[in-house]
Amino acid sequence: MPDAVALPPIAILGAGSMGGAILSGLVASGAAAGGVTVTNRSVAKAAELADLAGVRSIALADSPSGNTDAAAAADIVLIGVKPAMVPDLLREIAPVLRPRTVVVSLAAGVTIDTFAGILGAQQPVIRSMPNTPAVVGKAVTGLAAGPAASADDMALVRALFETCGVVVEVPEEQIDALSTISGSGPAYVFLLIEQLTRAAVGHGFGETEARLMAEQTFIGAAALLDATGEDPAELRRRVTSPKGTTERAIAVLQDAHLDEVFSRATDAALARARELAAGS
Repeated sequence: MPDAVALPPIAILGAGSMGGAILSGLVASGAAAGGVTVTNRSVAKAAELADLAGVRSIALADSPSGNTDAAAAADIVLIGVKPAMVPDLLREIAPVLRPRTVVVSLAAGVTIDTFAGILGAQQPVIRSMPNTPAVVGKAVTGLAAGPAASADDMALVRALFETCGVVVEVPEEQIDALSTISGSGPAYVFLLIEQLTRAAVGHGFGETEARLMAEQTFIGAAALLDATGEDPAELRRRVTSPKGTTERAIAVLQDAHLDEVFSRATDAALARARELAAGS
């Protein structure tokens, strides 16, 4: 991950699970020199974030103008509310946004055109698609710039998301496809771990031992991939001795046509993303 840069004042409106994960990365990196203001509807949720260094946490239940106050003072505004709530929030903050404030969407399925239609075509908008490993600083975040966002705007927002992982810049039409790989991808990995754990239990291991073996095998394999920078296929070949046990197991998995299974799975996810974008 690149060295953190000093970021200007940031507002996160709706610091739920994803907004909270981004906030964790920002605080841990020390990059949020300009300070971060976060809003949540409930007093309890706001209180959970109130003790973070450099963070001002606002409960909308106590401060109804919290969203507009935060947006007016920020150079970067992250929209972290549920997709259905985005239009109303944009209409609320539109009058107070400064012309060059960069508005960043965390909302799945809400297009840049939707933002521009409410905020105006000249407001810089960037659409983002982070994933849940942001909580531990290992996110993959897709970023798509709107027409009014400059290269400097994109660099600034990229630096923000690099505090909690890596960034891939894509055109907006690829954001939904990216979500089927990195956005949904952690669930695919967790499913594979579940199934390997069940296989271990089926071979007579206790649940605790089975989980330990399956989980740490995935964690260790990912760490090895990260440390070596090798192609996954090459690392697989190194484990797969000719005529050995692993070769026999891999043959069974390949006979199951995993390539087709993953293709169908990601196609299904992409179709659903398009349905959600269309409001169905």
